[in-house]
Amino acid sequence: MQKYVIALYIRLSLEDYKYDSMSIENQHLALNEFVSSMPESAHAEVLEFIDNGYSGTNFERPKVQELIEMVRANKIDCIIVKDDCVILELNAESP
Repeated sequence: MQKYVIALYIRLSLEDYKYDSMSIENQHLALNEFVSSMPESAHAEVLEFIDNGYSGTNFERPKVQELIEMVRANKIDCIIVKDDCVILELNAESP
């Protein structure tokens, strides 16, 4: 039986440091708290993908690239982010 795999994607750009944005640590805590409330997480493998200091205006981020490759390879069942802008940042060129 294949294990259910949950991916947590966390990003904080250098620009975000100037504003009242959730730190990497706070995003990590919030996402893990959310995951622990999910029935699916009981026997799931939880992977974290963290891009610290990268802009959300493009996909030139090492961990988002790794996440996309794993999705394409059908190795991820669920992706959880703080908000959808963390991944897309209103990018019209999403893969």
